Amino acid sequence: MPVGVVLSVLATDRPGLVQRLAEVVADHGGNWVDSSMARLAGEFAGIVRVDVPPSALTGLQAALQSLDADGITVVMRQSHDAGSQPGVLALLDLTGGDHPGIVRDISATLAGVGVSIEDLETRVFPGSMSGEHLFSAKARVILPEDLDIERLRSDLEDLASDLMVEISLNEQV
Repeated sequence: MPVGVVLSVLATDRPGLVQRLAEVVADHGGNWVDSSMARLAGEFAGIVRVDVPPSALTGLQAALQSLDADGITVVMRQSHDAGSQPGVLALLDLTGGDHPGIVRDISATLAGVGVSIEDLETRVFPGSMSGEHLFSAKARVILPEDLDIERLRSDLEDLASDLMVEISLNEQV
C-alpha cells in the first residue's frame, strides 16, 4: 500500500522546475496526486501530494534533498490524511482597499468559531478607477456542522465594515 507524502517546494522560478521535480518523483515509483503551484515575485512555490511505495521513501527523500544543489529546496513530510474533514463547504469572497492585517483579521474571525480554511488565494491589484491597490481573497472553507452560519455572516459583516471591504460567504451546493 502506497504511503502519502506532502512536498513543499521553493526555488527561483525558471523553466523546467516542475519537470525536474516530477522526474524525481517518477524515478522513485511515485504517483503525483494533488498539487498547487504558483510563481510569486520571481519565486516558484508549490505543494505536492505524492503516493510512493514504502520501500522508496528513503531514496525519494535523498533525491529530493539533492535538488538543493540545483537551487530547489524541497521539504518532505509523511501525510496523515484522515479523509475529508466533516462540515459544510462554503466559499468566502473578499474585496476592498489593500492594507496590512486583512488576512490576520479574517482568519482570526474564522478560527474563533472553528472554521477551517481549505484553500486560500489572495492578490493585490490596481483599482480600475482610482489606481489605488485593491486586495482580493477567495477561500474555500469548512464550516463546523453545528455552526450558526447567520451569526458568522453577521460577524463577517461587522468585520467588513471595520476593514472597509466587501465580504460574502456562500454555502457550496
